[in-house]
Amino acid sequence: MSRKVALITGAASGIGQALAVAYARSGVAVVGGYYPADPHDPHTTVALVEEACGECLMLPLDVGDTASVDALAAQAVQHFGRLDYAVANAGLLRRAPLLEMTDERWNEMLNVDLTGVMRTFRAATRHMNEGGALVAISSIAGGVYGWQEHSHYAAAKAGVPGLCRSLAVELAPLGIRCNAVIPGLIETPQSLDAKNSLGPEGLAKAARAIPLGRVGRADEVASLVQFLTSEASSYLTGQSIVIDGGLTVRWPD
Repeated sequence: MSRKVALITGAASGIGQALAVAYARSGVAVVGGYYPADPHDPHTTVALVEEACGECLMLPLDVGDTASVDALAAQAVQHFGRLDYAVANAGLLRRAPLLEMTDERWNEMLNVDLTGVMRTFRAATRHMNEGGALVAISSIAGGVYGWQEHSHYAAAKAGVPGLCRSLAVELAPLGIRCNAVIPGLIETPQSLDAKNSLGPEGLAKAARAIPLGRVGRADEVASLVQFLTSEASSYLTGQSIVIDGGLTVRWPD
């Protein structure tokens, strides 16, 4: 039997990179998309995957552009001969108070963080057969909580579970499953950005409110995503699973 192939957007760092390594360890080939303007070196992901005895094809990608996303899915099939899983992980995070919110800022965020998910799933599904699986990365910001000065981000992330629920119903007759993951506070380059997110000090402070006493790791989210695309979750679709160390279920002090 041919090995499975997974497409991951935002694979040059954070959760996407951790997922590429997790797939490599389980024998799944990876096609990773990276945004060339980001500072993260895609060759790092390739090296980590090869160290895990896997194979990874990293390609430039702009999830805000339909042609770019369609090309990535087509190149995945051209290179590996099939496409089984697609994980919409790429995302943009920018701080913008409402009174400073321009239409351009709003539209850019939704174009990447919500419409980019749809583009990824639309392109991948064209090449999938029965047994395919889609997973989108949402956030507790929007998916559960509100977040001041991030209304555009929260709105986009809130839309992701609705998109996944609808696609789960639509694609079920094709044997393709679709789920969303809602990470809490996870240490990634994005969350460590003090300008647009919490930064190291903010994460350390927030960790005190988490029942498990710490922020999460990218590989912990990757393990959940890997489960949701595996045969072990073959009857699970249309769900939004929160992974947050208990943050959203704790009783407020």
